[in-house]
Amino acid sequence: MQPILFSIITPSTGRRPKALAAAVRSVRAALDFAGLPEGAVEMLVGFDGVRGERPPDLDLARFLDLPKDEDWGNGIRDILLKIAKGERVLFLDDDNSLKPHALAAYMDHLDAEMVVARIDTSLAFDKPFIPEDAPGRDPIRQCNVDPLCLSLSRELVVTRCGGWVHKGRYEADFLNIRLWSRRARSLRLIDDIVATYDSGRSLDARALSRRQMHLLDRLAEERRGPAPGFAVRAAV
Repeated sequence: MQPILFSIITPSTGRRPKALAAAVRSVRAALDFAGLPEGAVEMLVGFDGVRGERPPDLDLARFLDLPKDEDWGNGIRDILLKIAKGERVLFLDDDNSLKPHALAAYMDHLDAEMVVARIDTSLAFDKPFIPEDAPGRDPIRQCNVDPLCLSLSRELVVTRCGGWVHKGRYEADFLNIRLWSRRARSLRLIDDIVATYDSGRSLDARALSRRQMHLLDRLAEERRGPAPGFAVRAAV
């Protein structure tokens, strides 16, 4: 049997079927780009209290209809981690996507227990990517790293750290990342941009988060420009 190299953890509310399908396709493209055989990657999709719509790529993704979490997907991630079988663990929310070269980039660093890569955040924040360089500051800091940046050994995350802990807190993402970074026997930062944050935000318009709605409203306002006569008034 083909050993599983990567387990990809994907919590989903079930309200973004088009974005989820795009996320699954991005994993397929990354698998093909890396030249990995079938079965080397498992994508575990946990639906949060619903029977979500399944994209057609069923040979790659395994779908689980889980009890209602109501905890920003924290409990869903923990369940999926506990059943993951891959040597490495990646996190991919249902409105994000991998770059085609992502798995190939991570395969160059399998000797490091925790790899922190860069992700494209230009669709979500006023910065092109994270983590950003800040001399003298720890790169593992709030708002400078996301689970989407990571490739981790399952032994570190599940066996030594107990899975996805710090549940019940909106900042659980960062708290878990900080825990793993402190307990990792080896941590490596790489410059490769391996994923796109919010890549599927506009595919399912009724499922935008509040942050996504505010961002799109602001961008629409910027495109419209100042109201007629504003420049004249400002010059008076």
